Amino acid sequence: MKQRFSSLDVKVIASELSHALCSLRLANIYDLSSRILLFKFAKPDHREQILVDPGFRCHLTSFSRVTAAAPSPFATKLRKYLRTRRVTAVAQVGTDRVLELQFSDGQYRLFIEFYAGGNIILTDQALNILSVLRIVPEGVEQEELRVGLRYALENRQNVKGTPELSNERVRAALQQALNKGDKDGAAQPRKKKSGDLLRRALAAFMSEFPPMLIDHVIRSKGFDSSRPIADVLNDEQLVNDLMVALQEAQKLIERITTDKTSKGYIFAKSKPGHGASTSVNGTGDELQRVESKHESVMYEDFQPFTPLQLVSPEWTIIEFDSFNKAVDEFFSSVEGQKLESRLAEREHNAKRKLDNARQDHEKRIGGLQQIQALNVRKAQAIEANLQRVQETIGAINGLISQGMDWVEIARLIEMEQVKNNSVAKTIKLPLKLYENTISLLLAEEAFDDEEEIDYEVTDDAAIQSEDDTGGRSRDARAKTQAGTDRRLAIDIDLALSPWSNARQYYDQKKTAAVKEQKTLQSSAKALKSTERKVNADLKKGLQQEKQVLRPVRKQLWFEKFLYFISSEGYLVLGGKDAQQNEILYKRYLKKGDVYIHADLQGAASVIVKNKPGRSEDPLPPSTLSQAGSFTVATSSAWDSKAVMSAWWVRPEQVSKSAPTGDYLPIGNFNIQGEKNFLPPAQLLLGFGVLFRVSEASLARHRKYRHRDEKPTMDTEEDVRTSPNVLVTSKETGIEDHTGHDDIEGAADRTDDDLEDGCQTTSELDEDDEAAVHYQSENDSQNPLLSGHAANGRSTESERSEEQGSQAEDKTDDYQLQADGQDPVKDDPDDESLEPISEDAASSANNSQEVPSVRHVSARERRLLRKGEVPVAATEGGFDHERDSSATGSTQPAPWAKTGAGSGNLHVRGKHGKRNKLKTKYADQDEEDRALALRLLGSAASQKATDDATAKAIEEEKVAARQERRRQQHNMAAQKGMEEEDIRKIALQEGADSLGEAEAEALEDLGAYIGTPLPGDEILDALVVCGPWDSIGTRCSWRAKIQPGSTKKGKAVREILTAWTTVIANREKRKRPGAGERNGATMEEEETRKREGQLLQGIKEVEVVGVLPVSKIRVIMGAEGSGGKGKGGGGAAKRGGRGSKKPR
Repeated sequence: MKQRFSSLDVKVIASELSHALCSLRLANIYDLSSRILLFKFAKPDHREQILVDPGFRCHLTSFSRVTAAAPSPFATKLRKYLRTRRVTAVAQVGTDRVLELQFSDGQYRLFIEFYAGGNIILTDQALNILSVLRIVPEGVEQEELRVGLRYALENRQNVKGTPELSNERVRAALQQALNKGDKDGAAQPRKKKSGDLLRRALAAFMSEFPPMLIDHVIRSKGFDSSRPIADVLNDEQLVNDLMVALQEAQKLIERITTDKTSKGYIFAKSKPGHGASTSVNGTGDELQRVESKHESVMYEDFQPFTPLQLVSPEWTIIEFDSFNKAVDEFFSSVEGQKLESRLAEREHNAKRKLDNARQDHEKRIGGLQQIQALNVRKAQAIEANLQRVQETIGAINGLISQGMDWVEIARLIEMEQVKNNSVAKTIKLPLKLYENTISLLLAEEAFDDEEEIDYEVTDDAAIQSEDDTGGRSRDARAKTQAGTDRRLAIDIDLALSPWSNARQYYDQKKTAAVKEQKTLQSSAKALKSTERKVNADLKKGLQQEKQVLRPVRKQLWFEKFLYFISSEGYLVLGGKDAQQNEILYKRYLKKGDVYIHADLQGAASVIVKNKPGRSEDPLPPSTLSQAGSFTVATSSAWDSKAVMSAWWVRPEQVSKSAPTGDYLPIGNFNIQGEKNFLPPAQLLLGFGVLFRVSEASLARHRKYRHRDEKPTMDTEEDVRTSPNVLVTSKETGIEDHTGHDDIEGAADRTDDDLEDGCQTTSELDEDDEAAVHYQSENDSQNPLLSGHAANGRSTESERSEEQGSQAEDKTDDYQLQADGQDPVKDDPDDESLEPISEDAASSANNSQEVPSVRHVSARERRLLRKGEVPVAATEGGFDHERDSSATGSTQPAPWAKTGAGSGNLHVRGKHGKRNKLKTKYADQDEEDRALALRLLGSAASQKATDDATAKAIEEEKVAARQERRRQQHNMAAQKGMEEEDIRKIALQEGADSLGEAEAEALEDLGAYIGTPLPGDEILDALVVCGPWDSIGTRCSWRAKIQPGSTKKGKAVREILTAWTTVIANREKRKRPGAGERNGATMEEEETRKREGQLLQGIKEVEVVGVLPVSKIRVIMGAEGSGGKGKGGGGAAKRGGRGSKKPR
């Protein structure tokens, strides 16, 4: 089996990677093992990942793999230098098996070696080594590699260019091979074939041609490779023929590497028991690692061409569209088989442990039962031979009482056995007199039909004779039956009678029976405990093993946004931030779509895409309601658990142009006309999985749902009058956020006086709230509404010029309150004063006009603080006393002071001195002060001058920066206005700018089914999160989400774990009667198996971004999936308020 790259493989891989990776940025680097790395490259809408195994392979991969929890030091070093950098070149180093990747126009260079043990070296532009995977000491034909040294690129093969192919070069290569062969032959005898020698000689000294390619061209040209090298050198014609073959190899290499991608071929042999085939079995796009279509073959080799030596009936050739796919399938297949075998071995070991535990318990029970049976047999044997047992006990006790030695007693018994003494033959040697027991061989009682025992005989002599004859007959029968001695060896206690010995065995039988009952009772618990322990060990072991390889799922274009599919099959998209809101508006909001938003902080801008070719049809009310619920859930209403309403408008009502003609910033939109308010949204989301089925399977689902049925509403008026849609217009009497330039007089306006207002969707900071001096009645009543929004918040766009100037010069504005109000309080830290409040103005003057407001200078404000009346207040027609007399009020002016302390008070100390200096130099600015100090010759004058100069220079720089930014903003605004004009024209014409892939994905939304039917061909799985109305009634795998305190990452982990548990439980409890399953049952099991495979392939990091909220509470059913009214998982198994189960 081929295990590593050749020089031709490196050249082809470098050519394909150059087209695939250039212009991509390195996203991250991960460790798959101690020496295998995974590089992920990405740019918008394009991602690639490369698997690098130094010394063996490097290729693009379409399979997902489990990465290490923490990066290694080498991976960390690579991340430090290379992450976020752009790939600018990928090439082979000369003709050597070294691949070079250049980042940032050669600022960093990464070398991957595929010879010997392999290595990865990171260098700077001057080839100084920054990091190395494997430190290599200096050796024979090997330079030293470590950090700080220079990477010797000149030592690589043909790094300065491949020499021209000629007869002299061929002769030189053959001569070098011949000289080397002579030296090697002198050292050891030659064992290789001559043909193999020729091929290897050319490959060793002409490194651009691998041995497989040389053998291919030699066979194709009919050259006899078995000729010795010396004969080829001596024959000019043979050298010319060899030269023609090598030229053909050179043309083949050029043809392979010229195209953007080169075809790849895998050569496999049939497994034992399967037939061989030489036909091409299809392309690599159709191959899947989960259920491989080539399970009957074993991969042996891969090449970018078809070698003639591998074209034979015993080889199966599999063709791929690109060499990268062929290499990926080859190595991933081998890797997947190893992983599967390890997992199967662990499961087999776990089953073997359980079987051993069951067998051990069965042996214990069987042993106890055998002991009981044996004790009963022994007791019955004693009862059947009572006289013989009594005789033996008496004889042995008599000998012991006579004081005979135990050894002598044993010898005596042996002598009597030789003499055929019946009592001696009953005794089994050796004796156990040290235990006061002996072993007797007693025959079990047997009843024959021929022998009839007369139980009525009472004569003692008759009984005695019968016992003698019966005992002898039993002994003889036990010895002669089957030619073996089948008597039982029974231990007899010499201190007990025969009856007591039998009773002792009966007691032992009872003890064993009680022990058996206890063992049976505890065996069930012991087996469950053992099974639980084995399963825990198996689970721990499976976690240590890597998952089986599965293809990487290609994301759809709308998965970068917040999305869900409504119950009627409409695609709903939402922006995660202001930038995505801008993309949705400019690129995807088309004629027939709907823009949905909510006047809530943090609410996302949501659009509902109409079905292709049906832009004139109105959207169903249920879809609009679900999209409104989704919008409200993304706002601050989710955290505060407040039920609020959203609104929707047509695409032509949304604009980037403000009423003043300015272009709004990113994420800000201007809403023109009336807004259609939706019913209050329920804060309840669903997290589920939709399965994509084939077209043939989709036809079976169309009879269960009306996929192409149009909504019942035919006109916009029907949408407005629908009970599910609340329309806010002029006739409803609800405030429509129009104007707010005169809030106090809003109640006196008539319906005819109201005009269609404009609202602006903007992102304002909290510091900008002071610049907004108007707010709608709905905003003032709703505690969730504030003066700013995070994601495309809608605020007022009509602002008067006076309010704009007030926001810019808020530190110089001052407003006087109406008569009868308290004087405005002055903040000592801030000279800006707050504007008049609406309540204060209305309560102070119910029947009179509010006095006029003027701006005062800084000098007048200082005089007001001291209690002095500014002259401009009376000269400018602002005499408060005159105003008071005109209105009939006798209240003093707010700056007038009464009493003895009304004049200027003389304050002693530093505070008073400082106030005097302020009064004296009130009209002196910094320039006058610097001039005065210079005239006085002060030492601080020069410093003050330098500071003033530096300050002026800094102010000029700041002004220049501001001017540059203003110009950039104006250019961007001008460009945006041009794009806005183009968009309006396209919107009027109904043009659709979606790409082919995007339009195709939009048309295929109907193929996503929540509950597949048995026999469906499931192609893919899509995780969605939307309102519960669109998830709960469709998806069989689902979870309910409410506002809570759990982080969404942990919640997603719990949901996926619960689903995985359900899948594992399904595998355990297979339906009984597996051999009698019909076709429907097998189809259902196959569908469930495919569902489980797709669900197990879902990763937490890939789907955590689907959730539009951060803090949630998961509610799932007891079974983990929602097959029929069942939710999904273990989160609901937690106890109630008093439960002590861990959370």
